[in-house]
Amino acid sequence: MRPKNIITNNVVLGIPAFMASTLVMGVPFVMSSNLPLAKSKSQSQNIVFILADDLGWTDLGCYGSTFYETPNIDKIAATGMKFTAGYAASPVSSPTRASILTGKYPARLHLTNWLHGKIKKQLIGASYVPALSLHEITIAETLKKHNYTTFFAGKWHLGAEKYWPEYQGFDVNIGGCDWGGPYGGKNYFSPYANPRLTDGPKGEHLPDRLAEETVQFIQSNRDKPFFAYLSFYSVHTPLMARKDLEEKYSIKKEQKAPKTSWGKEGEYKVRKTQNDAVYAGMVEAMDQAVGKVLVELDKQGLTDKTIVVFMSDNGGMSTCAGYPTSNIPLRAGKGWLYEGGVREPFIIKWPGVTPPGSTCDVPVISTDFYPTLLEMTDLPFQHDQHLDGISLVPLLKNKGEISRDAIYWHFPHYSPQGGTPSAAVRVDNYKLIEFFEDNHVELYDLKQDIGELKDISKNRPRMTSKLKDMLHLWLKQVDAKMVIKNNEYKEPKKQNYFLKLIKRLKAKVLSF
Repeated sequence: MRPKNIITNNVVLGIPAFMASTLVMGVPFVMSSNLPLAKSKSQSQNIVFILADDLGWTDLGCYGSTFYETPNIDKIAATGMKFTAGYAASPVSSPTRASILTGKYPARLHLTNWLHGKIKKQLIGASYVPALSLHEITIAETLKKHNYTTFFAGKWHLGAEKYWPEYQGFDVNIGGCDWGGPYGGKNYFSPYANPRLTDGPKGEHLPDRLAEETVQFIQSNRDKPFFAYLSFYSVHTPLMARKDLEEKYSIKKEQKAPKTSWGKEGEYKVRKTQNDAVYAGMVEAMDQAVGKVLVELDKQGLTDKTIVVFMSDNGGMSTCAGYPTSNIPLRAGKGWLYEGGVREPFIIKWPGVTPPGSTCDVPVISTDFYPTLLEMTDLPFQHDQHLDGISLVPLLKNKGEISRDAIYWHFPHYSPQGGTPSAAVRVDNYKLIEFFEDNHVELYDLKQDIGELKDISKNRPRMTSKLKDMLHLWLKQVDAKMVIKNNEYKEPKKQNYFLKLIKRLKAKVLSF
C-alpha cells in the first residue's frame, strides 16, 4: 500500500517507557554480541514510550474529545506528529503489547488473544501461546545491547513470572506481572498487593505512583541513554477515579455534556456519547501522570534529547463492562475488528526532526515502532526480528513515503465485548473483514465511510475478491492458527416476541 503522505500540523506520541532486564533469545541477532558496539552520534537520544490501556481513538482532546481533558498528552501532539490512522495489531491488549515489543504480527507470534481468555460458542477459538516467547528479541533487549538502560513500569500482561519484563530486556520492572488490570489490594489505590510494586501510603493513586517511579528513573539515568516504557494500567476496569476528579466531571456532565445515547452492535448495546464522570476522571489522572514525566524531562534538560511516543493498546470500552466511553464516529470498540476496536491515538515526538504540530493520515500499526525507534537512534535494523514492521522515519521527517501493500489483523476468538472470530485487511482506503462463524465478508471504503456503516462488498466484487485472496494468502504465510467448529454447541432458542410481551405484562401486574 502506498497511500499519499499527508502531513500538516501534528501531535507527539507518548508510549510506555521503562523497560528493563536482558534476555538471550534464540532468534539470530544482526550484530554479534562479541563485537564492541560503536556509539553513534544519535545515541544520546532517549526514548519514553507511553502506552495507555483501553483508551479509545477519540478519548483525547487532540483527537476530538470535548468532555475528557488531556492537556499534557495534547502537548505531545502539539510538539510532534499525530497519526490519524494509527492502528493496534489487535482489538485486545496482550497481542498488541507483544507486537510493540517484537515488531511482529500477533498471528505470526501465535499470541492472538488476551492472556488467558477463552470463550466457546459455535466455534472454539484458535489455540495460542500463553506468553511472549523468550526466544523473541524485544526492542528492549536490542536497545540494551547498544548501551541503553531500560525501564518498565505498569501493565505487562504477557505471561507468567518467568516471562515478566526482567526476563525480556528490562533492567527495572515496576508493577509488571501477568495481571490484565490492577486486580490486587485496593485496585487503583494503595495497598496494591502487586508482586512487582511495593505498596505506597494508604490511598496513593496508581497512575501517579507509576509516573513517580518513571521520574526517579529519569533522574538516576539523566547522563546516559535510556529507554523508559511507561505502560499504564489506566483506563482499564475496574472503573474507579479519584474523588476530586469524579466530582469535577459530575458537575461538568450536568452543565455541558450531552445526554447519554445508545446504539446497537449485533446483540450488544453501544455507547454513543462521552459523559461518564468516573471514566473521565481516570483519563485525566493518567494525563496528569504523563505531565509529571514531561515536567521532569524539562527539569533535567532532556526534552530536546528525548523521543516521546504515546499509544493505546486497543479501542475504548463501548460495548461492555460499564460502557464507559464512546468511539464515535468509529464503529464498535474493544474486542471488535471494526475501527473502534483497533484505531488508536498514535503520537510520536522527535525533537528537532518532526515538524511540531504535524498530522499524518498514512495508515501505520504497532509493529512499526521497533524499526522506527532503531532508525531514529541510528541503530541497525534487526531484520530477523521486526518482520512485520516498517520504519516511519520518512513520514516523521516529512520527506517521503513508506512502501506497504497492506495492514492485517487476525482475531480468531470471541471477546467479552461481543466481537466474534474474524480477520481483516486494509489496502489503501479499503478494509475487508471476514467473520469466521459463517465466513461472510464486509468491505468498507474508510475514506468515504470511517464509521463502517455501508458494506460495499456486493457493489465491488472484484475489490472484495482481491482483498479476500490477499487475506487468505497472508494467513497461510504467517501460519495463523484458526478456529475449529464446536460440535457441542447448541444455538440458543429464540423466544417468541408475544411470549416475551406476555411475560413483561405479567411482571408489571405482579409488581403492583
